[in-house]
Formats: sequence, structure tokens, C-alpha cells
Amino acid sequence: MRALLVVNPKATTTNDRSRDVLARALASELDLSVEHTGHRGHAAELARKAVESGIDLVVTLGGDGTINEAVNGLLADGPAPHTALAVVPGGSTNVFARALGLPNSWVDAAGVILEAVREGRSRSVGLGMADDRYFTFCAGFGMDAAVTRRVERSRRKGRASTPLLYFQAAMAQYASRQERHPSLTLSREGAPDEDGLSMAIVQNTAPWTYIGAKPVHPNPDASFDLGLDVLALRGMWLPSTIRTITQMLSSGKEPHGKRVLRLHDADGFTLSTPKAMAFQVDGDYVGERRSVVFRAVPDALRVVC
Repeated sequence: MRALLVVNPKATTTNDRSRDVLARALASELDLSVEHTGHRGHAAELARKAVESGIDLVVTLGGDGTINEAVNGLLADGPAPHTALAVVPGGSTNVFARALGLPNSWVDAAGVILEAVREGRSRSVGLGMADDRYFTFCAGFGMDAAVTRRVERSRRKGRASTPLLYFQAAMAQYASRQERHPSLTLSREGAPDEDGLSMAIVQNTAPWTYIGAKPVHPNPDASFDLGLDVLALRGMWLPSTIRTITQMLSSGKEPHGKRVLRLHDADGFTLSTPKAMAFQVDGDYVGERRSVVFRAVPDALRVVC
């Protein structure tokens, strides 16, 4: 089996030695070539070329941003049934890998992947699409994307990606009062518009993210095997916001309340706002948008895991 290992050399939980060990382990079972990413979007370019070259398996070593790029490269010209994806966690959170049931340790995850290669084991997963960009586990409009923007700015200044950094960014964003005035509208076919929304979290699987080992569940029933799930808030007033966050962190409690809007297993919808808001996909800030069309894409990707 011909395989390409796409390595993000800036991945936060690996080093040169561990990357070399992984490459040797994969090469023991695969006809392997290795490429390192050098700029944003490079993983997408490498994955697209892999499909064009008839590569059987693309393996990523990096975080969720690297995976998102690789997925969009694999599917750039439509379905790629002959090229599968495998993911070795190397980022700070590794939501997609953990949602697939892989260990968070790159060593243990590599062992699972090698076993799957030997056994010919893979699965198909659905993806979400935001306009023309695929996402593997989540997208966000409003506050969560604005928090991501703040975190990325801090990381460019040398700060480590930690739960404390995200907490500080969230507090700073909330204090800015930018999301206090609801302007977001959710529109879908066959249903009245839902307006007066301040932010929206769209999920393709659960959980949305992790704080350390603890999963965070805005939409606990989201699944790779279903459509998209949404949690949106009508306003960001402190008491209701704290209550919703507490519910997201509580096992067995789905977020609910008069200021909470939720959709489950949706085929598609549009989020729009008269004033551009921050937008993120798979934990990467991608700019501001006034409107984004979302749709579920069933069985879009074959994953070795």
C-alpha cells in the first residue's frame, strides 16, 4: 500500500525524534513517503497531489487544523474513494482523532492505525460543509470563533495552547460586549427563520472540544453517521450563558433553556448576519463572514482507524 505521511513540524506534542520513530514504524508496513508542511494550506496541496498520484493512504501527524486541510485536499475534486485518511494526534486537543476513538497518545494511536492497516480495517464518516469548505467536527459563528481568533493571536506571540489561555481569551471576548446584541439568523427550508441569535456552534460529531480529558458537549447527540447539530444562543447575558456552559460541562445534561436553540440531524441551513462576524472551522479562525451555507455530506471520507 502506497502512503504519504504529512507532518506538521510545528505540531505541539511531537518533536523530531518522535516524528522519525513514527515514520519508521509506518514504513515497516507501508510504501511510505514523507512530506513536511511549510505554510498554511500546504497539507491541502500535498493531499490533493496524493490523490492525483494514486496514493492509497494519507496519514497526518498534526492537530485538527492539519487534518482539516488534508481532508479538503483529498476531496478537492470530489469524492476520493481510492485514497483513505489516517490521523496521528500531534496537536493540543486532537478532537477529530479522539472522536474516532483513537488514543490521544501518538504512540498508541499509531499502533491502532498499523493494526487497522494489517487487518484492512476502515470506516466511512460523514462531514460537514460550510460554503465550499469541509469540516470534520465543528464550525462556529460568533463568540467561539472570536475566542479562537484571540487564542491564535496569543500563540503567534509565543504562548502555549492551554485551557487557561482559552479561558482568558473567552473572558476577554465576553468583556468586549461584541456578542451582546443578537444579529444572527438561522434559515432552513420548510421552517420559519430563527433570528435574534448571538452565536452558533455547528457540530458534525461529539464532543465539540475537550478541556484536558473532559469532553465539552453543546450537542451531545451529534454523530459522524447523522446530519449536523446546532446550538445557538439568543443573547449572551451572564446568568443564562453561565447556565448553558455548566450544562455543556455536565455529563448527561443537554443544554436547554429559553435562550437556547438546538437542531439535531439537520441536512442543511444558512446562518446570516447584517454585520460580519468571526467564523471558525475545526478550531481554526478563517475570517469574518456575513453568511455561511451549511450542509451535511454523508459518507464523505474513508478513515483507517
